Amino acid sequence: MKMSLYYLQPVHMQDIDIAMNLINDGKEYLKDQGIDQWQTGYPDIENIRQDIVNNRGYFITDGIHKLAYLCIDFGGEPAYKELKGAWKSSLPYAVIHRLAAGKKNVGNGLSASVIRLTEELCKKKGIYSIRADTDKNNTIMQHILKKHGFQYCGTVWFAGSEKIAFEKLLYENR
Repeated sequence: MKMSLYYLQPVHMQDIDIAMNLINDGKEYLKDQGIDQWQTGYPDIENIRQDIVNNRGYFITDGIHKLAYLCIDFGGEPAYKELKGAWKSSLPYAVIHRLAAGKKNVGNGLSASVIRLTEELCKKKGIYSIRADTDKNNTIMQHILKKHGFQYCGTVWFAGSEKIAFEKLLYENR
């Protein structure tokens, strides 16, 4: 069996079009699945530009190809202060936003590598909690999060609609 190795690679401004193409693949995939998330413009090129400027835009790569894009934000998410529910911890956290795989990479088990690489980066930075949110009808992302140990925490208002919020703790008995 061939073992695929994936890497987290910071996105640079010269690669913004590649990042946006991955986002657009994600938008198209959601639309094809009947999910209305990302169908009103967000995320747009300015969101991606800000991710790059703030050093929070990343590619998942096999060393040659850029397979997926995501934002890993260590600065917190202001919308998460208004959670209707309860977070699992009050520790500093990272946020996964804008996760999108290229058309050829959907359904290839890439999400496990995305989560593992994000966890490794968080641990290196001394962050032991990851939060994420998604639309109520985005059962695909909900499945990915739950499959990889994220727990439902409540709802938040983000990007113009109510989102389901999740958190994963990366430690035992800390």
